[in-house]
Amino acid sequence: MKRSLPRAQMIVLLAGCALLGACSETQLATYSVKEAIGQDTRGGVYKVGKPYQIQGVWYYPSEDYNYSETGVASWYGPDFHGKYTANGEVFDQNDVTAAHRTLPMPSFVRVTNLDNGRSLVVRINDRGPFAHGRILDLSQRAAQLLGVEGAGTAKVKVEIMADESRQLALNMKAKQQLDEPPVEAAPRDSVVAESLPMPGSKEAPKPVVRAAAPAPVVVGSGASTAETSQLAHQEVKQAPVKTTQIFIQAGAFSRFDNANRMNAALQPLGSSNISQVQTKSGIIFRVRLGPLASVNDADSLLEKVIGAGYPDAKLVVD
Repeated sequence: MKRSLPRAQMIVLLAGCALLGACSETQLATYSVKEAIGQDTRGGVYKVGKPYQIQGVWYYPSEDYNYSETGVASWYGPDFHGKYTANGEVFDQNDVTAAHRTLPMPSFVRVTNLDNGRSLVVRINDRGPFAHGRILDLSQRAAQLLGVEGAGTAKVKVEIMADESRQLALNMKAKQQLDEPPVEAAPRDSVVAESLPMPGSKEAPKPVVRAAAPAPVVVGSGASTAETSQLAHQEVKQAPVKTTQIFIQAGAFSRFDNANRMNAALQPLGSSNISQVQTKSGIIFRVRLGPLASVNDADSLLEKVIGAGYPDAKLVVD
């Protein structure tokens, strides 16, 4: 992990500065996916990474091709321009990229700004954000295109592009394997076997030569699905804007009694409730506080919930 704790503080400072300054509205325009996904990886590698802990919260990176999440996004830019990302690329604030806590690097996600309906394909190539209550850190250019830059934060939906991300992973793993220096191995000679004569026969055995096993075939890297599909010339899409609210989800349980205990313990912090949701794996009981009037209110309450001993609490948008 390349980022240290001061980065999270810097993100909060940037968001605050953005709220104080007036910024011109970014024009909605056609934007090439080849720019958005960054064909030049600037020396970076494919990386998932090991579990890590920041400010008492554990994060578990994984190749999650079912990932879909709503929450609050922020953005970063000038103070990190030209520095290394968590997978060894050079961060360019003018590329359409983002930092995510657990998704593979690089991978593709579709980000929808739920406040204005703008939607864009973004390339994940960094770890973050590490401020509580944020699920994505957009590059400055991505923030401009999505209309996030001026406000500093936005309610967003982030969905992984599974096929494109799998293809990218395959391509980069193959390239990394080809780029690795050869490892010396024991020589593999031909194997000689004898064909034995029938019992009682005077015929001499005939040697049969079997070739050594062939070297394993490495899948070559080709054009990713994203490059060859209709995403080749991406447009910033505009979807209808729906009313959304911010909640703090303190926990989710398969057993109601566990949810009920947490719900009772949270009452001193604010009005909490239990909602029942049907998922693919069964019924889940969610413990939530809210809705909250603003991102600032949600941030403040989230810190109290985490401080009360619930480090897995997070902001969600419904």
